[in-house]
Amino acid sequence: MTDTFQSSEELRVARTFLHRLREDLVTDAFAFRPLPPLRDDHRLVRALPRRAARYTRWLPHAVVVGFALMIMLATVEHVGIVPALFVGVPIMTTLVRPVGAWWLSFGVMFLTGMVLPFGSSVSPWSPGGFLPHLAVMVLVALRTRPRVAAGMWLLTGALAVFLGVFRSYGAPYGGELFQMLAFSGFVLFVVVAVRGLREGKQQVEAQAAVTQVERSRRTLLEERTTIARELHDVVAHHMSVVAIQAEAAPYRVQDTPPELAAAFQTIRENAVAALTELRRVLGVVRSEEDAAPEAPQPTLADLGLLLGNVRSAGLEVEHVTTGAVRPLPQGVELSAYRIVQEALSNVLRHAPGATARVEVSYVLGGLGLRIVNGPADRLAKPSPGAGHGVLGMRERVGMLGGGMTAEATEDGGYEVAAFIPVAMPGEAAA
Repeated sequence: MTDTFQSSEELRVARTFLHRLREDLVTDAFAFRPLPPLRDDHRLVRALPRRAARYTRWLPHAVVVGFALMIMLATVEHVGIVPALFVGVPIMTTLVRPVGAWWLSFGVMFLTGMVLPFGSSVSPWSPGGFLPHLAVMVLVALRTRPRVAAGMWLLTGALAVFLGVFRSYGAPYGGELFQMLAFSGFVLFVVVAVRGLREGKQQVEAQAAVTQVERSRRTLLEERTTIARELHDVVAHHMSVVAIQAEAAPYRVQDTPPELAAAFQTIRENAVAALTELRRVLGVVRSEEDAAPEAPQPTLADLGLLLGNVRSAGLEVEHVTTGAVRPLPQGVELSAYRIVQEALSNVLRHAPGATARVEVSYVLGGLGLRIVNGPADRLAKPSPGAGHGVLGMRERVGMLGGGMTAEATEDGGYEVAAFIPVAMPGEAAA
């Protein structure tokens, strides 16, 4: 029973292979499939000046046509112009109809094998006669599936056996046939293998690019979730203050009008409802492992503790504050602290042994941050990174309507500069 099942499975696989091979070699064999020019990002196109690159894109076509002309010129000397055309036209046809070109070459092999005697310089199994057919098979194999190369080689071998039996060639024919088929089979195998490796590499690169995009997107979502969790405490604090003040306000005024008391009650109810919705949203964005209540969120006043920690980790860092220090919105303070924290963490990971400088500038229109470090110690080994820390910093700055740059410096270090706009008290009230 098992042997019968295996036999039927093998027959099914064989029928499927033959069916697909027939589709490749017979169905729409002469379909128009032009060879595309080289892409603009090809190495040859990029390596040449722009004027020359326009013509370099057609280099494969020029090589095929030049090879065909060379074969035709060599053939004209022996048999004339018409047989030379029969040899060269199939090679040129591979540029537009690859499978059809192989059938043309196959037909030329059949005709010359039926007409020319064995041993002729352009007979199908002489080096001069078989080389054009092998060139056609190689060009077709470069543009089609591997099974097409196998089918072409098998049909070429079948034609050779047929001609040997029909023309009654002797022992020398068998030796020539074996050599030509073995050589062509090896060449086609190498072509198919190299093409498979190249396509596999391209697929791996494409998959890596897709994976990188998905990883960056996932990291961005994680950063936004982290920001939402951190800002929850900030917003909840303000809403709690509003609710408490709205509840206490009627008791601070004697003979409070009912309309005013009702308005304060409405304000309190809305503030409490907003707090409830905030807690519900936080429950959505918080993971199961992060169920513990969060500690008070840090501000720029806590930079001293942060700098002390990084100094104890071995990073020599200088802190400079310019401008008149003033209280800023809690969201700005928190984001500024996180940006400095992430920038210094990047210095520790990617530039061990370097020195860093943190500049905090209180200016009229907002808050400026600059974290710059020198080159890493040559003897130290930096940790690899994917740039996700910079992505998180950009997300924080963009959320507050600011701008940020992160780029390498001329001395081999790195600089992160950000500006977060902050409205003046009078502008906020307006």
